[in-house]
Amino acid sequence: MFFDKLILLLIVTLCLVMNGGGEAACQKVTVVREILNNGFHRDLLTKVELSAISEHTAGCRVIFKEHLPRGLYVDPYQLTSLQQHNVTQVLLLDPIDVEAPEYLSLEHTLLVYAKPDPECGGCFSATVPIHIRYHRPSAQHEEVLVNLLSPQLLIHCNKDLLLEMCQGYPEDAPCSVRDTSTCRWTDVMFKPVPELVLQVPVGLKQHVLLVCTVTFLATFFSSVLVLAAVWKHGQFYI
Repeated sequence: MFFDKLILLLIVTLCLVMNGGGEAACQKVTVVREILNNGFHRDLLTKVELSAISEHTAGCRVIFKEHLPRGLYVDPYQLTSLQQHNVTQVLLLDPIDVEAPEYLSLEHTLLVYAKPDPECGGCFSATVPIHIRYHRPSAQHEEVLVNLLSPQLLIHCNKDLLLEMCQGYPEDAPCSVRDTSTCRWTDVMFKPVPELVLQVPVGLKQHVLLVCTVTFLATFFSSVLVLAAVWKHGQFYI
C-alpha cells in the first residue's frame, strides 16, 4: 500500500512538472495592475499587452472580470455617469449596497471592458473607480489589509490566434455594456501578477467613549448655534 501511494505521488509530480506546474500561463500576454490615488476613493488601472499578435488586434476586444472582496465596492451611479461620457465601460453582475460597511457586505463581480491603448500597439487598458468600505473597530490594530486578487482575462478576436498560441477556455459573456447578448470569449491564462494590497485605517475600540462624547457635544453645540441664529434672524408669523 505504501509503495502504491508513493508511485502515485511520483506520477502526479511528474505530470505537474511536464505541464509547468499546472495551468500554463501564456507568455505572450502581459497584465499590469496599479492602484492610483490615496484615501478611501481610489482608481484601479489594469493594462494588458498582446505582444505576440499586436499586428492582428484590430478586431480584438478585452474584458477584465474583476472579483471585488467585501472591503471594496464600485458605485453604480458613478459608473453610469462615466459610461454616459464614454470614460469607462463596466457591467455589474451583482447588486451593490454602497452604504453597507465591510462586515455587512458581500463580494461582487463586474465586467470591465477595456479600450485599445493608442500609445501601445496590441495594448488594452481600463481604469475603474473603486471605494473602500468602513471596517469594524479593532482592539489592537489601527489598520487592516484588503487584498485584491488578479482578474480573469477574457479576449474575443476575429481570428482565434490566442487559442492557437495560448491555453484558453471558452466562456460566454455579454458582448458589450449596451449589447447584453452573449458572445464567445476566451478565458486566457496569463503570467501571475502580484496581489494588490490596500491599507485601510480603522478605529480602536478603546476610543469609542471619547469619540461618542466628542460627537455628542459637537452635535449639541451646533444645534444650539443653529437655533440661536434662527431665533435671532428668523421671521415668525402667528
